[in-house]
Amino acid sequence: MPRQNEKLRVYLKPKVRRELESLCRQGCVSAAKVRKARILLYADENRSDGALRDHEIAERVGLCERQVVRIRQQFVREGGGAPKLGRKPRSRPGTTPKFDGRAEAQLVALCCSKPPEGRSRWTIRLLADELGRLQIVTYVCPETVRRCLKKTGLSPGNHGDSAFRSKTGRGS
Repeated sequence: MPRQNEKLRVYLKPKVRRELESLCRQGCVSAAKVRKARILLYADENRSDGALRDHEIAERVGLCERQVVRIRQQFVREGGGAPKLGRKPRSRPGTTPKFDGRAEAQLVALCCSKPPEGRSRWTIRLLADELGRLQIVTYVCPETVRRCLKKTGLSPGNHGDSAFRSKTGRGS
């Protein structure tokens, strides 16, 4: 393994070089992948005019020099085969949604029901508190309730709300 301060050099095989060049010409590839492919092509020691220096590559690609160094080092340390241009997959999955289909249906039913005593209509905060009190969910913030209602097309304050949207015909 090379020493820490020694520069890791990129040597692309002709097949890999052709793949990267064709990737740069495609129009449906993300800009980040194209940028990484260009960095590797510019850093290739097998180029006819030799590899460019890191600061020259950074100027051409529009990144800082440190990012160019990281991309080059990542390619060399992965073995120099087919480069992985995409992002690394997450090690942990994201958070699970608070509302599944059942909880969402109960929220809609609650929204369509009579408001609590002393209130003329449901508010988002009242709905969030009621969902926690009924133990439909352990805790939910009002913003999550708002997003769920927006997705279903309901509003807690309108009198004409129901679980089903009214159908409009020619006369309406």
